[in-house]
Amino acid sequence: MKTILRNVLAVIVGILVGSAVNMVLINLSSFIIPPPLGVDVTTEEGLKAGIHLFEPKHFIMPFLAHALGTLVGALLTVLIAANNKMRLALTISMVFFISGAIMINLVPGPIWFAIVDLVFAYIPMGLLAAKIATKKEI
Repeated sequence: MKTILRNVLAVIVGILVGSAVNMVLINLSSFIIPPPLGVDVTTEEGLKAGIHLFEPKHFIMPFLAHALGTLVGALLTVLIAANNKMRLALTISMVFFISGAIMINLVPGPIWFAIVDLVFAYIPMGLLAAKIATKKEI
């Protein structure tokens, strides 16, 4: 029972901390790469209305937020988990992948970004986290 509780806690912590990393980076992104003039990125409606004005540089921070949020969340999960570390890292990756897919449907952007984001920001980061945390255990 102790193992199950520890693994559940690992997943909860991974999701919460990974989401926090994601949100911090998204909130900082406007200061690092300012959005196009007149685009309100603080609301879903404003983002939808102005997404056509975004250049490729405007998608760097969202990608990094998704990738680093997933990496940190999966890494913490693997470090806390009692066993099944790869499976739990991939669980975190799938939670973030599903969230990313939902966001792509809510705020449609260029198809190239959707593909790059879904292919490179989630599952590879979970695998990398498991590899980093467990070294050669996997």
